[in-house]
Amino acid sequence: MSSVAAKAMREFDLTEEDFRFLARQVYDLTGIVIHERKRDMLYSRLSRRLRSLGLGTFREYCDYVSGPDGDGEIGAMINAVTTNLTHFFRESHHFDHLRDEALPAAVAADRQAGSKRLRIWSAGCSSGEEPYSIAMTLKSAAVDFSRWNVRVLASDLDTDMVARAAAGRYRAADATGIPDDLAGKHTDAVTTPNGSEVRMRDALRQMIVFKQLNLMGDWPMRGPFDAIFCRNVMIYFDHATKARLVDRFAELLRPDGWLYIGHSESLSKVSDRFQLAGRTIYRRVK
Repeated sequence: MSSVAAKAMREFDLTEEDFRFLARQVYDLTGIVIHERKRDMLYSRLSRRLRSLGLGTFREYCDYVSGPDGDGEIGAMINAVTTNLTHFFRESHHFDHLRDEALPAAVAADRQAGSKRLRIWSAGCSSGEEPYSIAMTLKSAAVDFSRWNVRVLASDLDTDMVARAAAGRYRAADATGIPDDLAGKHTDAVTTPNGSEVRMRDALRQMIVFKQLNLMGDWPMRGPFDAIFCRNVMIYFDHATKARLVDRFAELLRPDGWLYIGHSESLSKVSDRFQLAGRTIYRRVK
């Protein structure tokens, strides 16, 4: 079917003006760039919002979002257009580096300073697989953290994802990436009417603080963080937005702290405050 025919069969009319307005709203709120090639994606995801609100056209939706009653819709709109794709121990070399390089260095620095405090941030945690992978990595490290103040901050723009992450419940099929030894120590297999589930144990969940956070907005935390994971988030940003975000990360990281980014991302020509230390692994140098 041609694009012209597909457009003619659409339930709602999405004009160029409407598309540009909504794309700009998303960019201003989140920094996410929605290119013309993502028009069908935006149409598909926001059509659900039109149906839910009983609206007949995208023009009505634009007016609603920008009107006096639109504040409550902003979160739902952002939740609809953001992409959440993740799995446990994704890009496993990051967790190997965290366990073998970053944690020993952080522990040595904290001991020298007379501190026993460790902070890691999962920025863009989606449905929680990443922060739980981080927590399991901390548990498996050759360091006794029993008398340390250890916390993992897990944040995401999407409130629905934050709620799912905090619940710590996953389909068994989605938890196959957890190594068997770690799964046996930190998860429970449960049979439910909807099928088999894997649930994170309380001791693991208590290491993590889940928060809704817009990376483009104000950050209430002060840091410093020993490491920040921000993976497959910056692919949606333009160069200027990436540069601002990375600079803010540097400000929150301790000297020589670590930044882990996605497999298709790079800080080349984005920031001189980090030095490449491994595959998509950067260390703060300024």
